[in-house]
Amino acid sequence: MKNDLDVLLVHPNASKKVYQDLSKSFSAYEQPIWAGMIASYLNNRGHTSNILDCEVNQLSHEESIQKIKDFSPKIVCLVVYGQQPSASAQNMHGAEKLMQSLKGLGMTRIYVGLAPSALPEFIISRDEEVLVCRGEGPRTIEALLQAKDSTDPTELEKIPGLWFYDWKKKEVKNAQMAPAIADLDNDIPTMSWDLMDMTKYRTANWHSWTNEVHPNNQNPFAALYTSLGCPYTCSFCCINAPFNDNGTIRNSFRHFSPQKIISFFDQIADFGITNVKIADELFVLKPNHFLETCKLIKERGYKFNIWCYSRINTLKEQYVVPLKEAGVNWVGLGIESGNSQVRQEVTKGRFEEVHIQDVINKARNAGICVTGNYIFGLPTDTYETMGETLHEAMTTEIDYYNGYSCMAYPGSQLHREWSEKDPDCLPENTDAGWLGYSQHSYECYPLPTKNLKNWEVLKFRDEAFLKFFTNQEYLDRMISKFGDSFKNEMNRMLEITLPRKIVEENSKNI
Repeated sequence: MKNDLDVLLVHPNASKKVYQDLSKSFSAYEQPIWAGMIASYLNNRGHTSNILDCEVNQLSHEESIQKIKDFSPKIVCLVVYGQQPSASAQNMHGAEKLMQSLKGLGMTRIYVGLAPSALPEFIISRDEEVLVCRGEGPRTIEALLQAKDSTDPTELEKIPGLWFYDWKKKEVKNAQMAPAIADLDNDIPTMSWDLMDMTKYRTANWHSWTNEVHPNNQNPFAALYTSLGCPYTCSFCCINAPFNDNGTIRNSFRHFSPQKIISFFDQIADFGITNVKIADELFVLKPNHFLETCKLIKERGYKFNIWCYSRINTLKEQYVVPLKEAGVNWVGLGIESGNSQVRQEVTKGRFEEVHIQDVINKARNAGICVTGNYIFGLPTDTYETMGETLHEAMTTEIDYYNGYSCMAYPGSQLHREWSEKDPDCLPENTDAGWLGYSQHSYECYPLPTKNLKNWEVLKFRDEAFLKFFTNQEYLDRMISKFGDSFKNEMNRMLEITLPRKIVEENSKNI
């Protein structure tokens, strides 16, 4: 029967374009967590919703359209998030292509996510019949379900958080953002894992190295949030776009209770899953939140292999043992730059008072591996300061390295600044399009700095990756830690090359 389903929440598939050859067997597949939480909210209120994960099921464009037709929902919602906050923009490539193909099928079409929250008017300018949510999504979708006519502007303007094109007045309109969900435990009682095939998801290769139960197995894998939002205002970060009306005010940071969180972990254990990612921007932040969660996991005796994130200055010595006892084997640290002045200028925080190597040593002494996250091409970066960043990464004995080129992600302060001073440097205003926001795509299009062109930043970033992972001191240290399986994994990873359009075009002129 047609339209029995109220809402179909769709995670699009653009992995081949976003990750190039990494998508074949290397990139992780993470559950669409936001889609799961929205489904939980809606189903808890008597509505009917389901999830279609086109990426993990490796559906082609045509197959995705057919699946959506088969569900025949009243509302099709493209939930545009990803494995990290920045992934929303790159996933807009697949989402927009899919959404365009759903025109005229009798479904109300709406976008939810970080990039849609940040750029609703821009997105509507490319498709005037589509609706866009600025905000978290659940309250907006629920109100849309209750509207008498989803094509009537007088009805649409009553829906909190909704942006739309008023075909009568020939202009884009919007309602005030919906209030953020305050009672997470009751309003989002589950992660809706029953709507996903949990056997298909896989974690990052390095995360699997510390899995004692299933060594080196990347799947199965589960990801969850224990909190939403972030209290900080780093200029390069876009995580608060759905919470603060695309400004710097109203940043939202809310937690599930430890009792609710342990119920999620109980479900994960029932699935037989040991690889777990706590996807919070900062899990190690509020001690009464994460320490109680760790205590409850330890009491259960689970053998999880957990990965989470922390700030350098919040990973204190008294926390590392409780984290390890709960199964936290990896902590991702946002180190960003090896130059303290460059780091402070992007408002990440005053880390000059924290000795980074000391923090890493504390984690390592407790048996926790450290992933260092670095950014090349921050606003005042030069070749020299980027060299300092690479040097720090190679000498602080981290266990894994992520190097990113600086992007002005939609919803970030950097994006607002560049939108005013030079919008042509933003990917969505160039031939690169949404794929320009992918760190791994052929079209990757980072920002220039005051001293360097964007292709110079990207070229440095890619060369830094090779220098780090071919550094013999690092390889010897990690082989002694993980054995030949690490060496084999490095060989497999280094076989994959990522061609870059802007580097190819500009290198010819040197």
